[in-house]
Amino acid sequence: MLTSLLLAFALMLILEGLLPLLAPRVWREGFRRITALGDGQIRFLGLSSLLVGLFLLMIFR
Repeated sequence: MLTSLLLAFALMLILEGLLPLLAPRVWREGFRRITALGDGQIRFLGLSSLLVGLFLLMIFR
């Protein structure tokens, strides 16, 4: 279980690092837009992301 969790974390870091590596301006602009959102909008994005992740986990598990 711990190995799977660490592998998932490593994959997340790899995927999260791709955009700043390949397109730093796009990443920076996207980050600026996100910081301009209100708390409720950011929470909605977080909830949506969590639900999509859970859905994908249930499908491909």
